[in-house]
Amino acid sequence: MLRALARAKRTAARAGVDLSEWEGEFIGSVEARLKTYGRAFADPEKGDPAGVVSARQAMKLKEIAAKAKGEARKPRFGRRRTAAADGGEEA
Repeated sequence: MLRALARAKRTAARAGVDLSEWEGEFIGSVEARLKTYGRAFADPEKGDPAGVVSARQAMKLKEIAAKAKGEARKPRFGRRRTAAADGGEEA
């Protein structure tokens, strides 16, 4: 997991993508907790007890990595929009 954190920071730096202050702090705090405690969360209800990051932390890390790669954000909730729903013509 430490490699994934470092890779996300390195990819963002190489691509010239500026991570927000919050994203930088998030990566730094997760990295520090992993080095100190071996895992980044303590509540077993928030993720796999054998995992090193919680489900939400893993999701945010994936979002940061996608931002660093320049990929578009995926909608998390709701229905997918189709061309007809956007006012476009149906095929």
